[in-house]
Amino acid sequence: MIELKNITKLYGEGGRKVIALNNVNVKIEAGAFTVILGPSGSGKSTLLNLLGGMDRASQGTMSINGTDVTDYDDHALSIYRRDVVGFVFQFYNLIPSLTALENVGIAGQLHHHGHNATVYLEEVGLTHRKNNFPAQLSGGEMQRVSIARALAKEPKLLLCDEPMGALDSKTGDKILLLLKAAAKKSKTAVVMVTHNAEFAAFADKVIRLHDGKIVSIDEKEKRV
Repeated sequence: MIELKNITKLYGEGGRKVIALNNVNVKIEAGAFTVILGPSGSGKSTLLNLLGGMDRASQGTMSINGTDVTDYDDHALSIYRRDVVGFVFQFYNLIPSLTALENVGIAGQLHHHGHNATVYLEEVGLTHRKNNFPAQLSGGEMQRVSIARALAKEPKLLLCDEPMGALDSKTGDKILLLLKAAAKKSKTAVVMVTHNAEFAAFADKVIRLHDGKIVSIDEKEKRV
């Protein structure tokens, strides 16, 4: 479980100071699909960057399974990103010169927990496309390859940055179900940031942000 306590993130100084996050307190559970929802400028991308070890909070603490990671130096954060975090990007970030299988296989080469790339392509239903290059794949297929690549790291935390932005609604729904299934199967904490409120229906937990503050936290088990 990841716990953020009294997290504040400031950018700039003096009169140009911007409060991107303001006293945020939240827990991210393993095995759950969490959606961080908010308009542009609400702080959701900043929160994602903090969770992914790509930025540091100005105030507050972040702990993972009870271990405080707030003051990690650059080297420790690099290891954290390598060993703990998987990323799914809006525009896939696949390597054009590598096949689908090779793109997924990179994760196994870089991470000691990585397994056979074919297993993860099968998990996302793309074994038949393993020898195709990104240019030969549809948007939905490329996104599934990027998810397979992230899962191949066996991350404890899977972060998804607007992964449905370039997809049609039908393909987007398939991706959402795939992410939710991945969370349940591997007990991974899956976190997705989005501005689209329609995706909240798929989530186990919905965190709504506005102007850097959490305005509501909606948990599925509490809706029943």
